Amino acid sequence: MSTAVEALAALTDLTPGRAAITAEVLAGLALQPKTLPSKYFYDAHGSALFEQITRQPEYYLTRMELQLLQQVLPQIAARVGPRARVVEYGSGSGRKTRLLLQVLDDAVAYTPIEISRAALLASVSALAADFPTVEMLPVCADFTGPVALPLPRRQAQRTLLFFPGSTLGNFTDADAVRILQGMHQSMGADGLALIGIDLDKEPALIEAAYNDAAGVTAAFTLNLLARLNREIGSDFDLARFRHRARYDRERLRIETSLVSQCAQRVQVAGHGFEFQAGEAMQVEYSHKYTEAGFAALVATAGLRVCAAWDSPAPAFGLRLLRWQ
Repeated sequence: MSTAVEALAALTDLTPGRAAITAEVLAGLALQPKTLPSKYFYDAHGSALFEQITRQPEYYLTRMELQLLQQVLPQIAARVGPRARVVEYGSGSGRKTRLLLQVLDDAVAYTPIEISRAALLASVSALAADFPTVEMLPVCADFTGPVALPLPRRQAQRTLLFFPGSTLGNFTDADAVRILQGMHQSMGADGLALIGIDLDKEPALIEAAYNDAAGVTAAFTLNLLARLNREIGSDFDLARFRHRARYDRERLRIETSLVSQCAQRVQVAGHGFEFQAGEAMQVEYSHKYTEAGFAALVATAGLRVCAAWDSPAPAFGLRLLRWQ
């Protein structure tokens, strides 16, 4: 039996420390164009802001994925079979996880890998209370690198990797392939991966999702600078940067930047960085996919699509993957 207290006691904490964050930030700011790692959006406040984003009327992705999950999860559960171990990449609030665990037959264990410790502890505590027979084995870590997964007490019949929310689209193709290759190794020969992907559509609809009228996405993006100021001692002036998200139709991706509003100098860990007025600092990509493009991407990682489901417009997709 898994209780909330037991789940929290089982936490594997691999949270990146100040030195690791500083090194990544300095490396990104040394590039042209400058970049910041999007994974550091998710401190406690950033995670809360992202939950607000998912409820904005323009942000169709979460709404359509939840509707699609509710429709097709019984089919997915039948394919997965009993006694699965569920491993989720970037678990967030656990809203979608709850739907999945409700339909699986005698799930053995749940291992969320989440970089935000606050979001991880909150979601696992709630899920442990509602699913006492599922062993909770949370891992606070950056899932883009190798992560040793804790083993459940009960033997699982199959591993199901769960990666919803189109988070895979936040990575370049090369990085996405590396993540998929890691999935290939983690799932085992008989394992499955369930991945959410946003599909290519009208550019205006896509751009609106990342530029909501309430300004929540802009606050979320700027919170990255606030976090860096607090945790690594940088001196970004948030009032001197603005959020910008544009859809690159040729590359099928939203490119989110923080644009310097004036010529300025920023200090990070004793290093000075000059920004020109209007200079854009890249902070996130959000790729959209075609059927053929996604199939080719996963094939590069040794995987294949064995089942596919799409929502009504604005279309969002779920793809079930297995070894080739």
